[in-house]
Amino acid sequence: MARIVLVGAGSITFAKNLLSDILTFPELTESTIVLHDIDPARLATAEAMATWMVAELGVGAKIEAHADRRAALDGADYVINEIAVGGLAAVQRDFEIPARYGVRQTIADTLGIGGIFRALRTIPVMVAIGHDLAELAPGAVLFNYTNPMSMIPWAVYAGTPFRNVVGVCHAARDTQSTLARMVGVPEEEISFTTAGVNHQAFVLRFERNGENLYRRLDELIEADPELRRRVRVEVYQNFGYFPTESSEHGSEYLPWFLPHADQVEHYRIPVGVYLDWLADGFAEYESQKRSLDAGEGVTIERGDELASLAIHSMETGTPRLIHGNVRNGGLIANLPADACVEVPCHVDRAGVQPTRIGELPTQLAALNRSTLNVSELTVKAALEGRRDHVYQAALLDPNTAATLPVRRIRELVDELIAAHGDLLPEGVRD
Repeated sequence: MARIVLVGAGSITFAKNLLSDILTFPELTESTIVLHDIDPARLATAEAMATWMVAELGVGAKIEAHADRRAALDGADYVINEIAVGGLAAVQRDFEIPARYGVRQTIADTLGIGGIFRALRTIPVMVAIGHDLAELAPGAVLFNYTNPMSMIPWAVYAGTPFRNVVGVCHAARDTQSTLARMVGVPEEEISFTTAGVNHQAFVLRFERNGENLYRRLDELIEADPELRRRVRVEVYQNFGYFPTESSEHGSEYLPWFLPHADQVEHYRIPVGVYLDWLADGFAEYESQKRSLDAGEGVTIERGDELASLAIHSMETGTPRLIHGNVRNGGLIANLPADACVEVPCHVDRAGVQPTRIGELPTQLAALNRSTLNVSELTVKAALEGRRDHVYQAALLDPNTAATLPVRRIRELVDELIAAHGDLLPEGVRD
């Protein structure tokens, strides 16, 4: 049976959701589940949780826990990655230092100055994982959840011999469900095509039996002033297609919102909200740990995590469609070939098979290229150890550039490099 490795298994909610799915698929119940984390306490909690779930469900899955990454990856069929290099302290630096310069952020993990530095911390570890997989499990599939999604898979396939990496994210699927609810049409009756760059993809087709459902959406927006106070609705009305990211997150990728206090207020943008989410996550971890220590276990409920669905399809041949983040290679004709793009992917025993989209509408490709410019320079900065590319990525970042002049951006970069220190690639921090 399959050997499924969870890297970053100490993220207990993430691990619980994946295991709930994997262990309740009858065809996967004899799998070997391998847990890896660099935090011994969290790894022990993850192992206790997985062991309890297997016993509670009465299935035959085997649980392994390894602090050593290579031991965990050896012989893997599937690897699911959700690491957070530097933990809470690093994220706090990503918020607190830019805030002193006047740079507002909400999530700081995809683009912006926070996304750049999250990538610079994460890419060296992901490159090491890629090299390990090329040696120890060359036939494996690496499913990546870690942001920034437009950069992490790119760094793996550009910086290592390992190519079989697919980024998975809920944003496209959730947006399609949201739009279906908004227009009052069952999702299964709607024809969707959604593609672009992760967290900045767009719903290109939104139809039922030939009816363009965007007309219904326009009527809803026209009738509801509160809808017009959402960033993603503003983007839709100006660019013609609905974006896949939430208003909170999407505000960070553009120059028109966070640099302006009145726009922050008008669009109700929750600056720094990710720190609140992290605090909630730590509280949930402690609650689950107490429950496990008391022998009470955790809640097991299916959540249709994308990686678990893809694994099930590849193991059983059950056909599914997911949105994957993969090397472009002409899938979207008017975006760079080497870029990591998000497109619909068919999944079955043959693996993850991306859909060729053709050209995006010109205005959407232009927005995506702004994101990919930052992504490409950040990936090159990490892989080549070039501090100048970090400056350039920050200078081209829409939110940072709209907030600060050149000199202050360079000073901000220098301060963040000094603060993150050894977490960054050697050439960048020299």
